[in-house]
Amino acid sequence: MTTPASPQSVSPSAATRERVGVLLVNLGTPDTADAAGVRVYLKEFLSDPRVIEDQGLLWKLILNGIILRVRPGRKARDYQKIWNTARNESPLKTITRSQSDKLAAAIADHDHVVVDWAMRYGNPSIRARIEALLAQGCDRLLVVPLYPQYSAATTATVCDEVFRVLADLRAQPTLRVTPPYFVDSDYIEALGVSIERHLAALPFVPEVIVASFHGMPKEYVDKGDPYQVQCVATTDALRKRLGLDDTRLLLTFQSRFGNAEWLQPYTDKTMERLAGEGVRRIAVVTPGFSADCLETLEEIAQENAEIFKHAGGEQFTAIPCLNDSDEGMDVIRQLVLRELQGWI
Repeated sequence: MTTPASPQSVSPSAATRERVGVLLVNLGTPDTADAAGVRVYLKEFLSDPRVIEDQGLLWKLILNGIILRVRPGRKARDYQKIWNTARNESPLKTITRSQSDKLAAAIADHDHVVVDWAMRYGNPSIRARIEALLAQGCDRLLVVPLYPQYSAATTATVCDEVFRVLADLRAQPTLRVTPPYFVDSDYIEALGVSIERHLAALPFVPEVIVASFHGMPKEYVDKGDPYQVQCVATTDALRKRLGLDDTRLLLTFQSRFGNAEWLQPYTDKTMERLAGEGVRRIAVVTPGFSADCLETLEEIAQENAEIFKHAGGEQFTAIPCLNDSDEGMDVIRQLVLRELQGWI
C-alpha cells in the first residue's frame, strides 16, 4: 500500500513555480497622438459588441465610412492637449504604470506575487501581459479591472478578453476577478480626503460640486446593466462622507456619443443650467475614473470649463482622480489584498 506524501515531501522546485499574478487593467489609449494612432484605437474600441451592442451592417458602414474617417483627426487634437510628451504616451498609460509599480512595492513582502498592468484596448494588451505573467511561473491570476462601478461596457469586456486568452491555453491559471468597489469604505474615504484637500487649496469656495460619471446609452440600463444604480450609490455615499445634500453635490453623466438617449442629466447641459441659474463657482469630481485620462483632463477640465464660463460661470476646478496618490493606492492595495486571501 502506497503511503500518501506528506506536505513536507513536495519538492522545493515545484513550490517555487507557484506564483500569483496580479494584473491591473484600465480602458485603453492610442499608442500615438495622431490620427493614425487614434484610428487604430477607435476601431478596436468601437468594434467591441459590449461597447456598441448593435454591430450590424449599418453600424459597420457608419464606423468605417464616417467615424473612422472624421473622428480620429479631431480626437487626436484633443489627445495632443494632454499628451505626456516626455514619455510620448497618454497620461492614462503613465498613471496606470505607476499604479502597478507602487502596488508591487507596497506588497513586496509577498515575494511570490508578480504585479503587472494592461489596457483593454491598445497596448500593453491583456494577452501580452497574461502571457508574460505565465512565463514568470504564475499559476494563479487576479485580474483587477480599475472601474469602481461595474458595467458590461467596461468590467465585463475586460473579463471577455481574459477568457478569450485563457480559452487558447491548455494549462490555464486559476482565475479571480476583483468585484466593483463603488461603495467600498476605503474608496469613499479616499475620494473624500482627495476632494477636501483639493478644495482647501483653492482661492475660492465652490457653490456646487458635480460628480460626473462616464455615460452610457439608457437602453443598456433598461436591459439590466447595474451601472447607473452603482453610480447613484457612490454619489449618495460621497454626499454622506462630505456632509452635502443633493443640491450641493450633483450627479451627472458625460461623454455621450451618437443620437441615442444616454443616462441623464448630462454634464455639459448641467454646466449651462447651473451658470444660467446664477452659480458662479463650481468644482467637478469624476469618481468613476481611477486615473486621469482624456475624459477628465480634456473633456472636463477644458471643454466643460469653457462651457460653464461661456454660460456665465466664473470659477471652475476639476478635481484630479485618485490616480497613484497615497489614498488612491491604498484603495487598490486593500482591494487586492482582500481578494488574494487564501493565496498569500
